[in-house]
Amino acid sequence: MRIKTYSELILLPTFRERFDYLVLNGIVGHETFGANRYLNQNFYRSREWRRTRNEVIIRDNGCDLGIEGREIQDAIYVHHMNPVTVEDIEEHYDLLLDPKFLICTSFRTHQGITFGDPKRLITLPRERVKGDTTLWRR
Repeated sequence: MRIKTYSELILLPTFRERFDYLVLNGIVGHETFGANRYLNQNFYRSREWRRTRNEVIIRDNGCDLGIEGREIQDAIYVHHMNPVTVEDIEEHYDLLLDPKFLICTSFRTHQGITFGDPKRLITLPRERVKGDTTLWRR
């Protein structure tokens, strides 16, 4: 699997393009669950993670997938663009705490990325344009 990065992601101008770049279609780091779940929980409670998480939120202005105008109104999830494994946590690999592998998401966007379901995404109202006064036309 190709490593996904923030520098590639921000080149994609639309929310949907960024979502498609990140989507996992239900393939998550299965090894981080089950008997090894404590590793995940310890990591996400660590001082290093909280510091990195705050940096990413500031960088992305609290916007969903870093897109201006898509401010997250409730909980902000800082998403690892590349699935995390037990080995990543045990070996403390760079991708865990490097902002170039992280992005802000809303809960619904995070679920959509994880399960590959764009129906979970929050859609914004269509922008009005000149001549769109007839509501039933497209």
